[in-house]
Amino acid sequence: MDKIRIRGGRPLRGTVTVSGAKNAALPLLCACLLAPGNHQLDNVPQLRDIRTTLELLGLLGVRSRQDGHRIELNADAIENAEAPYELVRTMRASVLVLGPLLARLGYARVSLPGGCAIGARPIDLHLKGLEALGAEIRLDHGYVEARADRLRGARIYLDIPTVGGTENLLMAATLAEGHTVIENAACEPEIVDLAAALTQMGARIEGAGSDTIRIDGVTRLQPMRHRVMADRIEAGTFLVAAAMTGGEVLVQGAEPACLDAVLSKLRQCGALVDCRPDGIAVQGPDVLAPLQIRTGPYPAFPTDMQAQFMALLVRAQGASVITENVFENRFMHVCELQRLGARIRIDGRQALIEGVPELLGAPVMATDLRASACLVLAGLAAGNTTEVSRIYHLDRGYERLEDKLRQLGADIERLPAD
Repeated sequence: MDKIRIRGGRPLRGTVTVSGAKNAALPLLCACLLAPGNHQLDNVPQLRDIRTTLELLGLLGVRSRQDGHRIELNADAIENAEAPYELVRTMRASVLVLGPLLARLGYARVSLPGGCAIGARPIDLHLKGLEALGAEIRLDHGYVEARADRLRGARIYLDIPTVGGTENLLMAATLAEGHTVIENAACEPEIVDLAAALTQMGARIEGAGSDTIRIDGVTRLQPMRHRVMADRIEAGTFLVAAAMTGGEVLVQGAEPACLDAVLSKLRQCGALVDCRPDGIAVQGPDVLAPLQIRTGPYPAFPTDMQAQFMALLVRAQGASVITENVFENRFMHVCELQRLGARIRIDGRQALIEGVPELLGAPVMATDLRASACLVLAGLAAGNTTEVSRIYHLDRGYERLEDKLRQLGADIERLPAD
């Protein structure tokens, strides 16, 4: 198991290119199950979660070939409708095969999901929505079994705007008979990207990106050829890294329209933000100002950027407050930041942060994907040497992060664990 060693204190400078979005690529890969034929996805990040999804699709009968950031898939013969626990437990997004399998085959058996330990994240809204579409749902020894001769359009109200639930139901409804309305749908840009690909496949979808999505079901879909959108969370991570090290970085390919809340907070902390045709540039301030941040569903401040901003705010001059409204267990990185000298107190869903003049490197341990990025960023700003262990979490969501940071002048290397 590898670790990352960082010798901090260097401002980051230069240009880095953002990868394709993991959170867009995963549902797009699952959407290939909806249509027989040869599909092609471009700008797919080379990540552990992508490899896991391709392994799962292979078990279901999808043949795939990866060439760099392009993946070609053939979904002619779906030979199996079961997603086993051994794979699903390692990656929560595996549950996104449920809707497409049910819509195409009329049956699916999918293990209840795992993933990062940042909160319960139940899939009950996925299941209630599929039941509204006419599926018969049964829980059997840790598996979800779903059956339907053909799904039927329905009006579905989501109690909370779940991203995965919206994606699962959107994919299932494309082949349902009649008209489906998903109300209180999640509005994330990754859902818009999925809807664009499904529309190219022949689906009839209106309202993706709003809280009400309308789908007119069709009897058959055709293969897609689609380019995955840029990863807004990876882009935000590099922008924070530039701001907190007092550097100046251009993140090529970053899309400002997807990052309004993040860019607003960067400006409030004193960073200079320049949105350009080819990306976003950030110049860090001499002194970071404290912030008040509340996470929430898009377009509010993203929970996936909370940990990175906490790393920034431990260096701010004054007191900051972060309120985590999405997941109930997403402050696990706090204890590790405290090992570097951060002053943070947790009060329920709030983190109260008192900025410190400096951080000092120390061995730390990652607990989840975004916590990994948080600790790497803190190490970039800390004096001496920081070692981040259990970085397999990092490899689930960031493509060659240490290489990209090295391009920007960071003294960072990946090493085998002791």
